[in-house]
Amino acid sequence: MIILMLLIKENINFVEDNYEYIKHKIKSMSPYRNLEEYNLEITDEVKSRYSSIIAEIGEDVGREGLVKTPERAAKAMLFLTQGYQQDAVEILKGAMFKESYDEMVIIKDIELYSLCEHHMLPFFGKAHIAYIPNGHIVGLSKIPRVVDVFARRLQVQERLTHDILECINNTLKPKGVAVVIEASHMCMMMRGVQKQNSVTTTSGFRGQFEKIETRNEFLKLISSKLS
Repeated sequence: MIILMLLIKENINFVEDNYEYIKHKIKSMSPYRNLEEYNLEITDEVKSRYSSIIAEIGEDVGREGLVKTPERAAKAMLFLTQGYQQDAVEILKGAMFKESYDEMVIIKDIELYSLCEHHMLPFFGKAHIAYIPNGHIVGLSKIPRVVDVFARRLQVQERLTHDILECINNTLKPKGVAVVIEASHMCMMMRGVQKQNSVTTTSGFRGQFEKIETRNEFLKLISSKLS
């Protein structure tokens, strides 16, 4: 008890002695901070591998412009593949709400960035997603989050489309789901055939979207410019 009282008194004295400093720090704090956290052990391991790669291609890792490059590259790679540590199903389940609405819900032009698993070069574009509720709707922001979960992995566009489609279909259990992805692939633009203007389109449909009239309505809506 005596030790506890001494600790409390010590803390009170610290606050009194540093009151102006603490007040200044509180005032200068941003009301919102988006912090990135990295596993230090994994980051150091990936950093070491990048250092070796840079040296192997003939560069000087100690050169001023490259001194911190292995660490930056390691953190970038961990950020770009963070989807392995995320659960898309839990994201959807955390924002499902009972609702009698049973018309088409479309979220289009969702930006996506991923890494091609064949060359580990980026591919990027847009996803267009629709579902027809079956007793439940989901928070609108959760659909783009699901896209990010699967895009932030080593991917091919075909599997990315399927992953998003099946996750929404199996979790929400709607009357229908549609996914269309349009993307440009740096592995086709920077190397290989070097076709700068090619765009790859993939699609997947479940439930009512397998009917041609519903599918056509969806495709028409994602192609139109609504004002």
